[in-house]
Formats: sequence, C-alpha cells, structure tokens
Amino acid sequence: MWPKVGRWEAAADILVIRLSALGDVAMLVPVLRVVTAAYPEVKITVLTRGFLKPLFEDITNVTTLTAEVKGTHKGVFGLFRLSKESKNLGVTCVADTHNVLRSKIIRMLLWFRGLETAKIDKGRAKKKQLTQAKGGDIKPLKKTHQRYADVFTKLGFPIDLKKHQFPLRKVLSPKTQKLIQSSSKKCIGVAPFAAHKGKMYPLHLMKVVLKELSISGRYSIFLFGGGASEIRQLDTLAGSFPGVTNMAGKLSFTEEIALISNLDVMLAMDSGNGHLAALYEIPVITIWGVTHPYLGFAPFKQPNENQLIADRVQYPLVPTSVYGNRCPDGYEKAIESVSTSLVVEKVRAVL
Repeated sequence: MWPKVGRWEAAADILVIRLSALGDVAMLVPVLRVVTAAYPEVKITVLTRGFLKPLFEDITNVTTLTAEVKGTHKGVFGLFRLSKESKNLGVTCVADTHNVLRSKIIRMLLWFRGLETAKIDKGRAKKKQLTQAKGGDIKPLKKTHQRYADVFTKLGFPIDLKKHQFPLRKVLSPKTQKLIQSSSKKCIGVAPFAAHKGKMYPLHLMKVVLKELSISGRYSIFLFGGGASEIRQLDTLAGSFPGVTNMAGKLSFTEEIALISNLDVMLAMDSGNGHLAALYEIPVITIWGVTHPYLGFAPFKQPNENQLIADRVQYPLVPTSVYGNRCPDGYEKAIESVSTSLVVEKVRAVL
C-alpha cells in the first residue's frame, strides 16, 4: 500500500479536468477506479463534456460537471463562470489531466482562488523524438494511464495501477437485446473509423475481414461508428454479409457502452471504441497506421500481441505524428501493410 503523502487533514474533493476526446477521457476511467478504491474518503468531480457522463456513472464517489464550451462556458468569461461553479461545489484541489488552453485557464483561476493544482506531463519532447526516429529503433514511452496517475501523485494521492479491478459486464437494455437478437454465438465488435485517414483501415480491406469472419456463421458481428456518413457506410457493410449488424445511431451512449462490455472481442483502430472495450477487460485488437502504441495510447492492459502495427521497413517514418494528423505522401496506405489475414487470425485467436 502506498503511503499517503498527507497534505490533506480532511477528505479532499478533487476536480479532475479532461474535456475531450472520447478515447482520452475513457483512459481516465481505470485511473479513477484505482484512486477511489485506494482513498475511499476522497470525492471526485470530473469536468468534461456532457455526453461523456455515462463513462463515470458506476464509479464510487465520482460525479461529473458538464463543460458547455460552446454555450454557457464559451470564451474567457464562460471559463471564469465555470471555475466559479467548480469552486462552489466545494472542490479542494485540481487535477488537470488535459493541459490545454481551456483547462489551463480554469486551473489558473482556481489557483487564484486558493486551490492546490497539478497538471499532466504529456512528455511532448520524447513523443516528438519518437515521431522523428525515421526508421531507427524506438522504445515505448510512459503510457497515458500512468501519466494521469502521476497527476494524482503530485496532489498527494499516489496509486498503483496494477491494483485496478475491472467491473462486471453491464446488463443489456430490452431495446438492445431486441436489436442484437441474443444467441450463444461469440460476439465481435468492429469499429472501422478513426479521426484521421492515416489511422483508418480501408473499408475495402475491412470487407475482406468481415467476409472471412462471417462466412462460418459462428459469430455475431456488431459495427460501431457515429455520424450520418459513417452510418451509411456501415449500413452498406452490414448488408453485405450474414450475421453482421450496424449498431451506429441505434443506441444511446449508455446502451452502447453496455453492449461493448458484453463483447468477446473488439476490433478497432487507434480510436475511442477500443478504449471503451478495454474498460471491461474485453480483448481489443487494434490496427495501427501512421501512429504507434509506443506513444502511450494503447488501450488499458492490452497485450503487445494485440497491437497490429504498420510495416516500419516499408514505412520507416511511422509513427509520423502523435495523433495521426500528419501523413506524408504515400503514407496514407501504411495501414494497408497490416494484412487482412493477420487481422482475421488475431481476432479468431482470442475467441
């Protein structure tokens, strides 16, 4: 058991700031599980976007405060209002796990109000070095989950992520049960989209994967995504093969999390859905394109063999950037160096 640093004579109420994005906020969840288990007297308020609230609903002593950054809390005056709302909740210290302009302003305003604060060290310099390796040897950097944990250590609440306990799978709503037509088949989740093209397995290759997985009739396959364009593309995919169902746009976020918690495996890109599945100890097969798990963004407690990485002999500049937003000429096809046969093999291996 870690010794408590002991700056807090009374129980602390920590404001944890992480405004976006889905995957980054999801990676915060196991850290908060460990904090609340190690320090049951501590209360935590997570400042984040409203739609992300379901991520924290089943964690003891954790509540959320919605940041309306395009509405009530827009601009500097809005952030001032938000800092005041936070202080009025009785928070005693601030854990800034985002460290961007908005969170910096909120953190600074609360520091002026007398609160102790701590911020994440994103390791930007080392990440930049890794993206400039140009085919040379690379070594794994500190994982994002540990970087989050380090913020709590700075505030006097050190934790050991090895002590994390996974929650039980969630109960499916009647609506979800009707949509998936429950059976005894193994359930595969597939999330083929990502924020940037260089991180997304081309749909013509994903079709090959789905064909190979569906042809046996042994699996129920559920497709995940969001937005009108993705829903249309997923409808086309689902209509092409038996046993494949598009779930995008049919469930609330709470219902989607519950379904993901009941999968037997998730096939995802370097994006949010893989992180959601990892929260429930679901095996996650991640296909990496111009990014790389050594940058610290692999899903929680997923083994190295589940990380399918682009060929760095053929594409030596991988990783080309931290978030996949920079893709040199020709590298949009780097992810295609991960063969469909390998993807199918890895998915089947965990079933």
